[in-house]
Parts: sequence; structure tokens; C-alpha cells
Amino acid sequence: MGHELKSWFQLDARKLIWLICAFMVIITFQYLELSSENVLSAVVPSGKISVEGQSSFLASAPSSTESDGTIRYVTHSVGLEYNGTYAGSETVHGNEVSEERDMDSNDDVISETDVDLHKSSTFEEGSESPKESLTKELVDLIKNSTVYDAESSKNKTTAEVEGGLSLELSKENNMATLDSLNQTSAVNEATNGFGTYEVNDKDQNSDSILDDDNNSGRKSSSEEFEDYPESYNNKTVTKEAPTTIADMNNLFYWSRFSYHSTTPRWASAADKVLLNVRSQIEKAPILEIDQQLYAPLYRNVSMFKRSYELMESTLKVYIYKEGKKPVFHKPVLKGIYASEGWFMKQLQANRNFVTKKPREAQLFYLPFSSRMLEETLYVPDSHSIQNLVEYLKNYVDTIAAKYPYWNRTQGADHFMVACHDWATSETKEFMANCIRALCNSDIREGYIFGKDVSLPETTIRNPQRPLRDLGGEPPSKRSILAFFAGGMHGYLRPILLQQWGNKDPDMKIFGTMHNGKGKLNYAQHMKRSKYCICPRGYEVNSPRVVEAIFYECVPVIISDNFVPPFFEVLNWDSLAVFVLEKDIANLKKILLSIPDERYRQMQLSVKKAQQHFLWHPRPVKYDIFHMILHSVWYNRVLQMKKPR
Repeated sequence: MGHELKSWFQLDARKLIWLICAFMVIITFQYLELSSENVLSAVVPSGKISVEGQSSFLASAPSSTESDGTIRYVTHSVGLEYNGTYAGSETVHGNEVSEERDMDSNDDVISETDVDLHKSSTFEEGSESPKESLTKELVDLIKNSTVYDAESSKNKTTAEVEGGLSLELSKENNMATLDSLNQTSAVNEATNGFGTYEVNDKDQNSDSILDDDNNSGRKSSSEEFEDYPESYNNKTVTKEAPTTIADMNNLFYWSRFSYHSTTPRWASAADKVLLNVRSQIEKAPILEIDQQLYAPLYRNVSMFKRSYELMESTLKVYIYKEGKKPVFHKPVLKGIYASEGWFMKQLQANRNFVTKKPREAQLFYLPFSSRMLEETLYVPDSHSIQNLVEYLKNYVDTIAAKYPYWNRTQGADHFMVACHDWATSETKEFMANCIRALCNSDIREGYIFGKDVSLPETTIRNPQRPLRDLGGEPPSKRSILAFFAGGMHGYLRPILLQQWGNKDPDMKIFGTMHNGKGKLNYAQHMKRSKYCICPRGYEVNSPRVVEAIFYECVPVIISDNFVPPFFEVLNWDSLAVFVLEKDIANLKKILLSIPDERYRQMQLSVKKAQQHFLWHPRPVKYDIFHMILHSVWYNRVLQMKKPR
């Protein structure tokens, strides 16, 4: 008995010692955890993560320069960053990044596991807040992403690219973006960085000046000023922070989860087709090499190609026959609003996409011209577009009463293509659910990611020869650093001219050009310039963006809140420089901070992108007609959700 009791006490003592040791280990671990910013950093050095999987939504993005002179290349899709070797389009002040960027540089790095640590106190334990649920979806999305390596022309399945770069998911940037995105819909004011200005907006930005003709398709400045609607006059430019290209990338990715089109009132065969198409696009096989598509130019070249192929084989569009000329069914093929006219003409003549059986259609086209709407119905000196809005409302009421298709989706499967500056305001109420392809793609004016499409503004001087004078000099023969010429429309261009006009031999910044004997004309300047400055006019859009691509000149876009064309597909950081309006004084420093190798990469991307911005007498694969239609199709497909 005594022996058994002794054995029992020895066993119990051992258990007690083990319990004490375990308790001490737990206390030690908790102490170390509290003293560290992130326990996972002990497992994943520097908080860097690798991502693997199939193709999905992932884009590279602008770069920035550190205060010590080193360069950081930043991927802004849902807070991703990776370190690189060259500068791009972030705001640079000398050798330093803006104050806001410096403050962000000390942010902690969030890992995949850390996503679970940010639960809202307003939700019960075990449940997920909307932000948390979205963040998890974004992490899953990133896992299924690929990054294209331009050096080897191969798609890698890890986040490491050029020189061992690694993707980092930034907690602070990601959560801050999620917070700010919820407030976006309430923001309607235009903005810049110069303080408050009183600006008299008009319906035109500036006539792009090809050769010596700078008046095609426009009224005189005095006529425009007098006739412009009262609601557009004396617009106050606030100090509100602009939406940068990095913010737009985040808004774009957010929209894939947050935007929900109107639920159809009844099911149709078209819905099933589009759901199947979406599934195929999201499971697109990784594209190794394609002779026509330069992979770094796209957000995801594999998804784009698969979507384009499915559009060619599947898409059917019904064009409403209702509507009287000249507002409806009368395409205008000349001038700065030519995009809407050329698209109308080429779609109406297309036998592959157009169907005469509306029950077969996945999309419905509203065939009106925003330019002819203004020219036909606007009352001079009225300073009101209300009668134009009413005219469009009556048209919608007509087709809604005659056909069931508008009422089925409240217009969500209908689309319009409009290039006039007023189209944004004319359609924001009664056509709010439509997919709107707009030249005036201004976030502050109601452009909606996931639904609307940024329409390229193209200037056509000769409809019989739309490709006249295409191309430009190779990089080695582009001796001009930067070029701009144009009318002093809006508040920004006078500032640009005051800052750089006749101030620096490298910066060819002019007002309206008048050709003279022995002098380079507008087109020749673009053909010989490395960078072509594309400042906003009265609105955010400008035909210079397409002109720069036409002449193989890298666009420098100075237009806060402007969504560049085909934003759903193209990785704009690969082919353009974005400069905030408040940084015009640093324009030359920003351009000179871009190494020659980086410039050559962008210029190559411009040349590769050129095919997407050209009008042909008869449409060809991947041209601007097909790209406009694809962006509409792509947005509609990705709006589709499986029924619950």
C-alpha cells in the first residue's frame, strides 16, 4: 500500500511539473506576441508572401521614388506593392515622394493570416463584417493571380518578377482603401491641388491640332461660353483629394465584388449564357505567348483573350429601330466626337454581333448621338439641358412601353456610346442603370466602375483616311522631352503654359500653334517627342491621349479623376505617365526621373496598344470598334451573379 501511494505521488508530481512548464511557455509566447507587430513576421520574413494559381484580376501599377534616391515600383491593385528598379508616374518632388506617400512608407505589412485579425466590434463573435469578407475574397483573388515576366516572355505563377521582386500586401493601404471606397459615391465635386478656382466650363476640351486645322467640329469659344448650360458654369474646384490612378485600380478591383446590377425581374436564356461565359473567363488557361497581344500591356492577358474569343462567338446585340434622325441612327464620322459615330455605323453594319431577334440578345444598344442631341435640341442662351434630358427620357419610356426588355433589368443590359461632354449629365438619371460608354469619364461626375466604360475620344479629320500619317520616330530620334500645344480651355492649361511656356528648351509647351514655313507642325512635334502632355480641358477627357498613341508618343496625363480608356482591360501604368494637377511645377523632374530603359518599355507598350485605338473603314480584330464593344460586354459579363 505504501509503495503504491509513493508511486502515485511521483506520477502526480511529474504531471504538475509538466503543467507548470506548459503554463510558462504560454506566458512567454504571449509576451513575445504582444511585443511584436506581427507574429507571422517570424514565419514569413518582411511580411512578404508568394501567390500562386490561375489567371485572375492583377495589374502592375505606377512607381515612386524614395527620399534616398532609390526607386520603388508599386502595384496598386488592392494594396499590393513590390520593390523595383525604376520610376514611373507617382508624384515626385525632386528626389522625394509626396508627404502622404512618405507617411505611408512606415505602414505595417499585412499577411494572409492577418486578414482574420481585423474583425469589426459591431458584429457578433464568429461572424464576418462586409470589409472582412471582402478582404478574404481579395486574398483569394490574389492567390489566383499571375504576374507576367517581360524579360522571359513567360507567365510566372509566383509574385516574384524581375530581379527577385516580391509582392507585399499592405494592411494600412488595403484597409484605408476599403474605408475610402465606401465614401466614393457621395463625392461629386471636381478637384485639383491648387485651391479653389472659379471656372467657366464649356462643352469642349480643346480641339486637337492636326496639321494646321484646329477648328473642325467645334463652335467658336464665344459661342460655346454663351451657350453652355448654367449648371456647368462657375464650377468651384475644391481642395478635395483627387482620385489617383492607384485609387482607380483599387476602385476597379473593389467593383468586381461590390457592384451589383439590377436583379432581372424574370430569368432569360441570355442570363444563363453570360453566367457560363463568366465562368469560362475566370478559368481562362494561362496564355504563354501571343503574337498580337503584348502581355505587359494588359491587366490579365489570358482573361482578356478568352473574353474576346467568347465575345466573337457568343455576343448578340439588338439595336432599337425606334428614334428619329438626326438624333438617332445618324452617325457623325468627323471631328472630336467621331468615336460615337464610327461605333454606331460599324455596329449597325455588323452581321456577326447584331441580331434582329431581341430574345437572342445579351445586350441592347440605344443608337443616339450625344453630339446631334446637343446640336438639334439645345436652345441657345438657355443655359439648360433639361429639354435634352426629357427627350432621352421620352425615348426610354417609348421602348419600355413597347418592349419587355428594359423593364426586365431596368436597363442594366442596355448600353449607349456617347462622346459629348454633356452626355454624363444627360444620362445620369433616367439611364443610370445602363452601361454608359463615355468620353467624359470623370469619377466626380458619376462614372461607376464595374458598369461604365471609358470611351476613347478620337479626332477624325478625314473619314475616308482615318489612318493618315500614322506612326512616329523611334525612341532614339525623339529629341524633344515633352510637348503640348492647344487652346487655353479650362483652369489647368493656363497654369501649364505659365509654368513651362517658353521657359525651358526641353519643354515645348505652347498655346494654339500656327504653322509657319520651316517650323514643325503639331503632328511633327508629337512624332519627335518622348512625352506628349495631355492636360484636361473644360472636362477631364482629351483627344490628345489617343493622338499621342497614334504618333507613338508616351502620354503624360494631367487630369485628376480621369478614368483612361479601356480601363477594364489595359494596364495603363505600362504605357502612360500620370501626374497630379498640383504637381505641374515638378513636371520636368518627374519625366527626367524615369530611366531611359523604363521609357523605352513604355514606348513599346504604346506601339503595342496602338491597334486598340485605330478606326478602320472596315473593323479588324482588336481595333477600337471591337475594344469598345468588348469593354461593354466584359462589364456586363462580370456583373452576372449566380442566383441564390
